[in-house]
Amino acid sequence: MEAPLEGVVAVVTGGSRGIGKGIALELGAAGATVYVTGRTLLPGDHPLPGTIAETAAAVTELGGHGVAVACDHHVDREVEAVFDRVMRETGRLDVLVNNVFSSPTMVPWLGRPFWELPVAAWDETIDVGCRSHYVAARFAAPLLLANGRGLIVNVSSSGAVQYSHNVVYGVGKAAVDRMTADMGHELAPHGVAVVSVWPGLVRTELVALGAQETPDGRRVLTLPGEGEFDLADAESPRFTGRAVAALAADRDVLARSGRAFPVAQLAAEYGFTDVDGRADGVQVRPDAGPPPGPE
Repeated sequence: MEAPLEGVVAVVTGGSRGIGKGIALELGAAGATVYVTGRTLLPGDHPLPGTIAETAAAVTELGGHGVAVACDHHVDREVEAVFDRVMRETGRLDVLVNNVFSSPTMVPWLGRPFWELPVAAWDETIDVGCRSHYVAARFAAPLLLANGRGLIVNVSSSGAVQYSHNVVYGVGKAAVDRMTADMGHELAPHGVAVVSVWPGLVRTELVALGAQETPDGRRVLTLPGEGEFDLADAESPRFTGRAVAALAADRDVLARSGRAFPVAQLAAEYGFTDVDGRADGVQVRPDAGPPPGPE
């Protein structure tokens, strides 16, 4: 049986580990060619495990075709070169997933009021995680337009609509969702959809590193000012990946364009589950979606 995304070409930014890796793996499992961008080239280049080459190899093992592309998303010319390479090698682009985010850099800033943060916190959070999404979309758009259809997925957070972590995090995520709405408006006549997805608390390598074991044997993550979260209830990175793969395979995805969706909602609507069979995700407030954890 043909894989649902056979022949589809995708770019996933920030795919060395975490949510980006989970998305790349699920697109690969559905048969896509996936270009994985990031800065971690070799084991040991980053304090956390994972490289773009390892992710690309896993994509191929799952039935897709993974391609590792070194890219620093602070540098516009490197981003442009990614899409030049995609066009040169495949002649098309069907899906862009904007995931890259400076999660490790943000850890010391969690739960701190804006007047205690260095001004650099604004620059880093808005540059990689908001501006980076705009730049990648800018260079991807001509390739998507040439197809007459396509999909841009922006990894965002319910922090766009509720207080989470700090001021700069919320501003950045709100900007991403506004970008989704406005890009969706401009691209709709061309058949290209733009959707934000809100993962819940995800068991990324960074989250696992920050978790503590309780006396009763649970692994919990404490987010300053937000509470304690049991990692047994958290989502795997591949849960978000399955959401993206479902969106990419949906012939009517344009009907969702310009809006943001919790991953758990997409699971209910498309009928997929997490790797452990669950589909509910972690919720803190039913009206606000899942708790935004560091990506």
